[in-house]
Amino acid sequence: MFLRKNFSKKTGRTFLSIVQGYYDKEKKTSRHRTIQKVGYLDELQKDFDDPIAHFSAVAAELDRERKADNSVTVSFDMDERLELGATNRKNYGHVVFSKIYHELEIDRFLKNARRHEGFRFNTDAIMRLLVFSRLLHPGSKRAAVLNKDSFFDNFSFSLDDVYGALTHFNKIADPLQRHLHEQVTEHYGRKTDLVYYDVTNFYFEIDRQDDLRKKGVSKENKRRPIVQMGLMLDKNGLPIMYRQFPGNKHDSQTLLPMLAEVKKNYGVKRVIVVADKGLNSGDNIAFNSVLGDGYIFSKSVRGGSAEFKNWVLSEKGYRQASENYKLKSKIVPDVAVNITVGLNGNKKKKKTVKLEQKWVACYSQKYADRSRYKREEAIAKAQMMIQNPTKYKSTFDYGAAGYIANLKIDKETGEILNIKDTLILDTKKIEEEERYDGYYALVSSELDDSDEHIFAMYRGLWQIEESFKVTKSVLGTRPIYLSTEEHINAHFLTCFISLLIAKVVEMKLGGKYTIAKITDTLRKVACSHVDQNVWLFDYVDDVTEEMNAVFGTGFGKKFMTLKEIKKYLGDAKKG
Repeated sequence: MFLRKNFSKKTGRTFLSIVQGYYDKEKKTSRHRTIQKVGYLDELQKDFDDPIAHFSAVAAELDRERKADNSVTVSFDMDERLELGATNRKNYGHVVFSKIYHELEIDRFLKNARRHEGFRFNTDAIMRLLVFSRLLHPGSKRAAVLNKDSFFDNFSFSLDDVYGALTHFNKIADPLQRHLHEQVTEHYGRKTDLVYYDVTNFYFEIDRQDDLRKKGVSKENKRRPIVQMGLMLDKNGLPIMYRQFPGNKHDSQTLLPMLAEVKKNYGVKRVIVVADKGLNSGDNIAFNSVLGDGYIFSKSVRGGSAEFKNWVLSEKGYRQASENYKLKSKIVPDVAVNITVGLNGNKKKKKTVKLEQKWVACYSQKYADRSRYKREEAIAKAQMMIQNPTKYKSTFDYGAAGYIANLKIDKETGEILNIKDTLILDTKKIEEEERYDGYYALVSSELDDSDEHIFAMYRGLWQIEESFKVTKSVLGTRPIYLSTEEHINAHFLTCFISLLIAKVVEMKLGGKYTIAKITDTLRKVACSHVDQNVWLFDYVDDVTEEMNAVFGTGFGKKFMTLKEIKKYLGDAKKG
């Protein structure tokens, strides 16, 4: 602050005022604002021997007080208008994600990867925008570019640059995943003796198939071309790697290439693969056994052999393992497993081999009640369709449709073909299903492991199911507005990185908050430009308080200068 002396040629008088100087970064110029109007010099001389010296000292003292109490004096011009195109509100919550991003040294990897490339755009900046946007404002690549000024960063690139970067990201997707694995191992002590694996798929709003987007069994009952994605997690629920597969590839056919990759390039020795029954195939079991690896697969009781079903349903051998469930097991020395073997050329045939295997059966009354409740819901919907079939031109619920004995459906369109017929409830199917309420079974290579431990390892599979849910809902992986295989894979890569960062944040917060809650909070941690270089914050909750303690973000402050914000963001980039 200083004393300004304005001399008017018109009146011949000098007016004194105390002003404060500052630099307007948006207009890129020095500006001043009036803090206190003092008065005309000739009038002040009546009361002060030297008004200029006196009020210069006052200005200096005000400046010292301002610095001492960390206060900023601002004034508002109530007629001031917003500048067209100016972004006066920015997100600050991404500072948490930025810290993990740089802790994993993704920036260093990308800078090294582009060293010998001919393009000029900054792949690190593009990746940061795509990841932060995916976590906070899921949408298309175009939407991310349109909203790039909502972050405190210099994202000076175009949409064409983003598409060019996607081609590059596809090229480096495999080594980048290995780099992330090394960083997670170094920072968080990852162990890969137990891995979880599952497959999901993503549909596209197109009709024509291509080499990647093919029609298959959609997890969401969509009759559109899909892409399969296999995802592998460690025991802490942190992603290890992903792969995309054509939509018509069966789940069970995706595990072998994933295992081969993780064994070859991720430094993994022996692993125990935990997966759902969709991955339970003879080839997968044999492959794990031959390589000396282990497996824990769920197995359909109703779809098992007569011997298997009778053993599971028999009360003999069950013991109460906890208040909620009972267990039993047995080792079967000669389980017949069908595997695929190659002949000359491309011909293949099935061959039966026998392996030693442990069976673990579980019964839970809670699981029985849940199964019965879900079935009753589906039956109620089926009865609605039976009572008023003309109301439904196509199936509104495939689970309900399964309880109508004589229903005929067009597999391509879902249209009901015999809508004028008298529909009948499938009572035999209902009675058969009731027999299996509360029962489920596992098969495992871990012959010497306890039933409880095998069961506990399998229960960890919920983490990968939760990851798929987060990927599809919170991160908005679909719909996918891309068409080439390279760009689709790059899209999955950015989603994979986003999921990993979100899971690390969740882990560092002790699992107290869901990823949905974390992203929702950080989306709200934004600030508005008030005056000069001062920004006003308007959101705080229990999550921000916890994050501030863990990550040192400055969350909870009502005001911060741009210099302070830049310092926190700069500290985050140090990892």
